[in-house]
Amino acid sequence: MSNISSSSQASFITLGWYSTRASGNTLNAPPGNLSADVGLRIVSFLPSATEIIFALGLGAELVGVSHECDFPEAAKFKRRMIEPAFDTRLLESERIDRLVNEYVARGERLYKIRLDEFREANPDVVITQELCDVCAIGTDDVLEAVNQLGKSVTVVSLDPHSLNDIKDDIRNVAKAVGHPEKAEQIVVELQAKAEGIRKQTENAQKSRVFCAEWLRPIMNAGHWVPEMVECAGGIDSLAVRGKPSRYIEWSSVAKYDPEVIVLMPCGLTTDRTLEQAKHFFELPGVQDLSAVRSQRVYATDGHNYFSRSGPRIFEGIKILAQMIHPELFPGRLDPQLGTRVGVMQANA
Repeated sequence: MSNISSSSQASFITLGWYSTRASGNTLNAPPGNLSADVGLRIVSFLPSATEIIFALGLGAELVGVSHECDFPEAAKFKRRMIEPAFDTRLLESERIDRLVNEYVARGERLYKIRLDEFREANPDVVITQELCDVCAIGTDDVLEAVNQLGKSVTVVSLDPHSLNDIKDDIRNVAKAVGHPEKAEQIVVELQAKAEGIRKQTENAQKSRVFCAEWLRPIMNAGHWVPEMVECAGGIDSLAVRGKPSRYIEWSSVAKYDPEVIVLMPCGLTTDRTLEQAKHFFELPGVQDLSAVRSQRVYATDGHNYFSRSGPRIFEGIKILAQMIHPELFPGRLDPQLGTRVGVMQANA
């Protein structure tokens, strides 16, 4: 959890813990009924939080979002509050990784808040994250900007590592904006989705699965993804539930010999993943892997269904299940959600 300076007037909420810090004093207290405030103004610096706000039916109260908030469609028309250091949309995965590491090594920020627009938005609630400073603006930068507003602001910082954490985030966001009752209905529906898939696959053979969150260099997919794989009837022994994604030696993947491989680069849609898949098929000995020989390598939409810790993560479980156990889910997989990819397609 990030530190808040003693002069901060912001309320800080994380994982259901509420505190108010002002003039060096700390008081444990509930956030109060913010829904009673007419014209509640919310800024979301996180795409998953933006999705949660819309799922709660509060899109009209959202007065600012990050540069990556693009779902639902209405989010695209909200004021952008974040300026990224560089545009990743046309860059190769290796170039993106190199740029990120160079900026971090120099101590430079990957994202900056557009302070003039942030002040004009004048939020009452700000939602940020502590999970990954590479993926979104960090909490410390957000608190610094909030302290310039000169008023009391509720700051919600999300730090999920599991499916349960994601459900708790939905509850905490709902509490912060004064609508806790709306969260429970959403959480029940998401839990039903996960349990429905789990029951359909519980007696199926557990295939060896490898999920790649980055392709050059190769990274596994951590946090909630191994749990998603388990729900979908597979097992990913190259990742640890609740632990961050990490660079992984290709030799360990080859030794593991996955039966199903899912390419889900962070921030890339299925089409972009197909463009980058050539890097995967350039790896030494890739043709000898069981998944490649049986044509069970898939490109999917990591951007929307696996990297973002919002409600659509639970739709991602169904996507995985269709890839891992097509015999149990015979319906055609929407090619925008996932598609098989081989050497020929990758090099086309």
